[in-house]
Amino acid sequence: MTRIKKIHPLYLFSGLTAFFAGMSAAGAAETHPVGQPYEWETVLQASASPVRDSVEHFHDHILLPVIAAIVAFVFGLLLIIIFRFNAKANPVPSKTTHNTMLEIIWTLVPIIILATIAVPSMKLLYYADATYDKHPGLTVKVTGYQWYWGYEYPKLGDVSFMSNYIHDEDLKPGDLRLLSTDNPLVVPVDTDVRVQVTAADVIHSWSVPAFGVKMDAVPGRINETWFRADKTGTFYGQCSQLCGAGHAYMPIEVKAVSKEDFAKFIKAQGGKMPAEQASAAAPGSAQAAEMKPAAKAAEAKKADMKAETTKAAEEAGSKKAGE
Repeated sequence: MTRIKKIHPLYLFSGLTAFFAGMSAAGAAETHPVGQPYEWETVLQASASPVRDSVEHFHDHILLPVIAAIVAFVFGLLLIIIFRFNAKANPVPSKTTHNTMLEIIWTLVPIIILATIAVPSMKLLYYADATYDKHPGLTVKVTGYQWYWGYEYPKLGDVSFMSNYIHDEDLKPGDLRLLSTDNPLVVPVDTDVRVQVTAADVIHSWSVPAFGVKMDAVPGRINETWFRADKTGTFYGQCSQLCGAGHAYMPIEVKAVSKEDFAKFIKAQGGKMPAEQASAAAPGSAQAAEMKPAAKAAEAKKADMKAETTKAAEEAGSKKAGE
């Protein structure tokens, strides 16, 4: 009878790690719709903005290696303890209680690990908070209500509308249940979008995973974030803060379109793009500039007439006094 060779536990752990890593890579390599969840999703949604690119890089190249190393180290220690220091293999246990060098190491190593994570984390937080240009291409105000969203374009003619989820019986082909809305937010592609987030009743949270955006909407306070869609398409999110019975019915739908299509959308909503506002103000300015010389001439003529009237009155007064 052939005896089965004993498999070392570390070999087994390495094999399982490689298997799951391969499964994760295969899942990431598959083509999936951008900006929305899909069945059996095991990886993060595909990125559609620079902020999300940075979040993904931080997750994949800093957090995961650190976490994997810690898990492997701890799991390896557990296996060594289980198989090498059990009662059968080690009947006389060591009575060592202190080791100065070991205690220094297990204090310093976690500090180094936390510092390694903290520095790039702070950089990412700063980048996601205020890296957009001081003059963003578009400003959008988002207001959370129970249980729908309100959107405003304050610098484009005060265009505003409400966005509600589409009920199951009203869904059309291509709509996503509990994600599609009747009035999606529309933004131009390749444009820094400043998002001002607030709420009218309770705390909500405006979140779109593909953009790496998640900002709390607090009543009486305006929080600010930004994103830049680097590709056209439809991107979905949901309220990420428990806000009452209808919390699950507050989807977010954002359509990133070309700048030309965005201008058409604003015009259809009764608003005006900055170029149109400037051109509309230009004739008035020119007319005002043309009216200035005429107004000055009228004022000068009025002053002359007043002076003549005053002079005539003085002469009449002097004549009457002489008589």
